[in-house]
This record gives sequence, structure tokens and C-alpha cells, in this order.
Amino acid sequence: MTNRTKWSIDKSHSEIGFKIKHLTIAHVKGRFKTFDANIYTIDKDFTTAEIDLRIDASSITTGDAKRDEHLKSTGFFDAQKYKHIIFNSRYIQQSEKSDNYILWGELTIKGITKRIKLNVQFGGIVKDPWGKEKAGFAVTGKINRSDWELVWNTSLEAGGLMVSEEVIILCDLELINVNQKDLAAELEFSAQKENIL
Repeated sequence: MTNRTKWSIDKSHSEIGFKIKHLTIAHVKGRFKTFDANIYTIDKDFTTAEIDLRIDASSITTGDAKRDEHLKSTGFFDAQKYKHIIFNSRYIQQSEKSDNYILWGELTIKGITKRIKLNVQFGGIVKDPWGKEKAGFAVTGKINRSDWELVWNTSLEAGGLMVSEEVIILCDLELINVNQKDLAAELEFSAQKENIL
């Protein structure tokens, strides 16, 4: 009999980030501080995963407050109007490398939805010291920001553009098996029960 397993993101051990080329010579990195997801698999088979991820667009941070405000403005994410970046997926295929997957999904930014492909490296499933079952993944990919009308730019005197069109997605995710009982809580309850008896 198959079981439907629910997973949540361990936010203290996960990061949803990106990098983009600046001035054609270097990269600027950023991340989103606030996000959440509902993830379901059949048993622990991640090729069956159903993923619904929501990212708070206003939680973007690049280490520069002025730049962050620009990114939240109408020139980029227009975070006041479009509060969430959404990613939904119902199709994952295992690649030729046994620990890798290809993740297909729909990415919605500023109300525009496009199908994207991401590469996923599976780190494995383990139990942490408190008995919670965790699964780890590294997710990478490339998108063209102009596909979602993130088109602000300026030309350089020497040629080229200040900010590249290509955005590299860089995510490290640690998932928690929500279905699994909290072993620490279970042991504490057992101890309390013994004391009562």
C-alpha cells in the first residue's frame, strides 16, 4: 500500500537564491528571505513529487538596501502589486545520473507564467539528532528575466548592458518529513507516562 508523504521546507537550513552578471565582468548574488511550500510524494519517491512553492517578492535581499528597493519597484518585481513569486510542478524525471533529477514546472512572476526546467541534485534522506527525517536537494537552472517583463537595463559606454538577461537560479533545500512523528516529543511523552504510572 502506498502512502502520501508531506514535506515542508526547513527554512533555517534552506536558501532560495540567484546570481546575475553585472557590468559583464562579475556576478551579483541575491536571495529571498521568506518562502514556503507544500510538497507531497508517494512514499519517499521524489519522482512523484507535487510542489507548490510561494516566495514573498518583497523579501528579496542582495546586500544593498538601495538596490533591493529598486528590485521591489515597478521596474522589476513590482512587489507591492505582485506579492508572490509562485512555482508549481507535477513532473520530475530521474536523469541518467542516479542522484540527479530534471524538474519541470510553471514559474509565475508579475502574473506571467512560463514553463521552466531545473536541475536537481538529490543529497539523500537522513534522520537528524532529534529523529526528524530530512531530505536534501541542490537546485540550479537558468532563466531569461525578460520572459517575465523584468526588463530594466542601461547600456554601458564600452558596449553591452549593465545587467545580463540571464539569471542563474541557485537553491539549497532541506525538507522535513511532516508525516513522521517527532521522535523527541514521542520519547518525552513516554517518559512522562512512565512517571505518572
